[in-house]
Amino acid sequence: MATSTFNAHRPIIAALCDSAGFDCVAIARADEPWQAGANLEAYIAAGHHASMTWMETTFERRSHPTAMWPDAKTAIMLGVNYAPNANPLRALDDKSTGNISVYARGDDYHDVIKKKLKALAGAIHRALKCEVKVFVDTAPLMEKPLAERAGLGWQGKHTNLVSREFGSWLFLGAILIALDVEPDAPEVDHCGSCRACLDICPTNAFPAPYQLDARRCISYLTIEHDGPIPIEFRKAMGNRIYGCDDCLAVCPWNKFATSAQEARLQARDDLNAPSLADLAKLDDGAFRALFAKNPVKRIGLPRFLRNVAIAVGNSGDKNLVASAHLLANHDGALVRGGGIWALKQLLDRDAFDALARDRLPHEGDPSVQAEWASNP
Repeated sequence: MATSTFNAHRPIIAALCDSAGFDCVAIARADEPWQAGANLEAYIAAGHHASMTWMETTFERRSHPTAMWPDAKTAIMLGVNYAPNANPLRALDDKSTGNISVYARGDDYHDVIKKKLKALAGAIHRALKCEVKVFVDTAPLMEKPLAERAGLGWQGKHTNLVSREFGSWLFLGAILIALDVEPDAPEVDHCGSCRACLDICPTNAFPAPYQLDARRCISYLTIEHDGPIPIEFRKAMGNRIYGCDDCLAVCPWNKFATSAQEARLQARDDLNAPSLADLAKLDDGAFRALFAKNPVKRIGLPRFLRNVAIAVGNSGDKNLVASAHLLANHDGALVRGGGIWALKQLLDRDAFDALARDRLPHEGDPSVQAEWASNP
């Protein structure tokens, strides 16, 4: 392709992106060699992906953009700012409320961003007469390494993208196109000697800088993990009932981020600090209604109430004993086990032992039996 044509595509793309509702855009080559595939292979080999077996089954396609789409030449990387209006770490102080990760307090970002991406991709296709493909993080494309290559930011020691303009608060989307476009310069790492994101992690989920062991990560445990929360991590969960923002919220680069302005990315008031007592009462219909159009709905009621039960147990609030009883009597074994653990934290030993003697003989699920029988 002639150099003049190669360079002429950029202003067309820039003009289309300016009106598409994204906060930042940058361009990278999608067909050049990169280290990200080897890094992912090592991550999987170490078992750090835990039960996320889809990382293994999609590894070949995930290892490089052209492994998924051989015609890909250019990646247009886009970001949407979702910086909160207040420090989300403060929400950890009120133990009688549930703490939901910042990104999940409003409409599902997959839906919000995909609509924008599809509209933009259509405009690029019409303007440049090229093939295009749209990706949000449900697809096997490694957006963070591409975003770093494009210059939107760098992957910090917490493994998430950090931007000099938006800190750690960027949703990413990608449009791959089968056309050569002049790329931007990649970003360099600006973390320096800072360890704030590593040191704040409540479960020590970072075996080393730039490495995350999902098996110890509260975001993984509360969202992806489908069994009982391992006992060693329950206290550390605090009142986190969906995700964990600690490593993001403590990033010093956040001081340059301004809160998200677009209404569709604003947090809903009822999800900023929901009452654990109210959440413990949710049935399936109420759960679906509360989390309509919201990513929390995807984990389903049993996992969600399991998380609520752990938060109830960590609350230290005797007023939530009734909520713990409600959860401990739930039809689902996963929820019931969490509720029993909560009772164990809130009741005195004699009261819990008396309850266990009454209930254990009638419990048929081995995992729930183990909760009754285990030590506090």
